[in-house]
Amino acid sequence: MIRQIRPIFSLLAGVTLLLLGSGLLNTLLAVRGSEEAFTDQAMGFIMSGYFVGFFVGTFLALPLIRRVGHIRTFAMCAAVGSVSVMLHDVFATAWAWGGLRVLTGTALVILYTVIESWLNSTTPAQHRGQVFAVYMVVNLGALALSQQFISLAPASSYLLFALASMLVTLSLVPVAGTRFGPPEVQQVKRLGVRFLWRIAPVAISAALLSGLAMGAFWGMSALYASRIGLSTAQIATFVTAGIIGGALLQYPIGRLSDRFDRRRVLAGIVAFAAISALLIVPASFASVELLYASIALYGGLAFAVYPVAVAHLIDHLDNDDILAGGSALLLVHGIGAAIGPALSGQLMAMTGASALPAYFAAVQGTLFLVAVWKMHQRTKDETTGDPAQFVPMVRTTPTALEMHPDESEHFDKQESTPSQAASG
Repeated sequence: MIRQIRPIFSLLAGVTLLLLGSGLLNTLLAVRGSEEAFTDQAMGFIMSGYFVGFFVGTFLALPLIRRVGHIRTFAMCAAVGSVSVMLHDVFATAWAWGGLRVLTGTALVILYTVIESWLNSTTPAQHRGQVFAVYMVVNLGALALSQQFISLAPASSYLLFALASMLVTLSLVPVAGTRFGPPEVQQVKRLGVRFLWRIAPVAISAALLSGLAMGAFWGMSALYASRIGLSTAQIATFVTAGIIGGALLQYPIGRLSDRFDRRRVLAGIVAFAAISALLIVPASFASVELLYASIALYGGLAFAVYPVAVAHLIDHLDNDDILAGGSALLLVHGIGAAIGPALSGQLMAMTGASALPAYFAAVQGTLFLVAVWKMHQRTKDETTGDPAQFVPMVRTTPTALEMHPDESEHFDKQESTPSQAASG
C-alpha cells in the first residue's frame, strides 16, 4: 500500500488542505450566521449556494482544464476560492454570502476535479481500488478534523476566515510541486437519467433523496446545533460525530449490500436512519453525550445510502457505461444537495430547529417507501454481468469514479484492447 501511496502523496496532501479549509468554513458560517442574526431561511439558501456552485462547477471543470491545463486551472481556482473565503468576513450579509457560496462551490469542485483526474492518471489500473479507498479515508478524516478548528478563535473575528483561506491557498504548494506530468483530458460519455431510471429506479431515487438529506446535513447540522444552544466546541464535536459515524458504518453496511438484494438493504438502512433521526430531538434534551451518539448513528446510516446506490446502479450497467452512469447519478445527487439546505432551512424557519431531524426522517422515510414500492413491482433484482463491489465514498466529482474498483477490474480484463475512460 505504501508503494502505491508514495507517488501520489503530494496530491493527497493538496486535497487534505482543501478539505480542511472548506470544512472549517462550512461550520464557521453556521456559527457566524447565528451571531449575525441571519434567519434559518436565509442560512438555508446560503448553504444551498455552495451545492449550486458545486453542480455548476462539474460542467465547467473539464472545458477549463482543456483550455489552460491542470496547473493553471488549479492556480486560478485556488486564488478565487481563497479570496472568496476571506470575502465572507468582509461582506457579512445574507445576499453576499449566498453569492460567495456559489463562487466557492464552483472553485472547489474544479480544484477537486484537477486532483482526482491527476490521481487517476498516475495510478496503475490494478491499484485504483486501493487508492480510491485511501482517498475516501483522507476526505472523511480531513472533514472531521476541520471541525475542531472552529474552537481556535471567536467566530466574530477574521482569524478563522483567514485560516480557512490560508489552507485553501496552501493546497497549491503540494499540487504545483508534484513531479508528475498533467494527465490527458478525455471526452465525456453521457447517459440519460431516463435510461438509468428504467434500469435502476431505486438507485436514481436514492441518489436524489440522499442528496436532499446530505445537503441538509452538510449545510444545516452546525446551525441546528447552534440553535439548540450548544457551545462552539460542542457544535464542532456534534458535526464531527456525524462524520465519524459515517466513516465507521459505511464498510460493514456495504459488505451486507454485497451479499443481499441491495434494494432490501437500502430499505433497511433508510428505515433505521429515519428512526435514528427522530431520536436526535429527545437526545438533545437528555444529554450532550446522547446527542453525539444519535447524530453518529444517523450519520453512519445516511452516509451509506449514496454508495449503496452507486453499487446498485453498477449492477445494472455494462462495463463500458459505468463511468457515464456514475457521473449521471452524481449529478442527480448534486441536484438534491443543492435543494436540501434551502428546503430544510425554510422548515426550520417555520417550525423551529427540531424541523431538521424531522426533515431527515421524512426524506429517509420517503426513500423507504419508494424502495418498497419498486421491490413490489419487481420482486427479483436482475443484474447485468457480475455484481458490483461496494466502495465507501463521500460526495466527490465524476472524475473520481474512474478509480472505482469495478472500473479497475474492467481495465484489467481489457488489457489486450485498451480503451479510454470517460470522465466528467
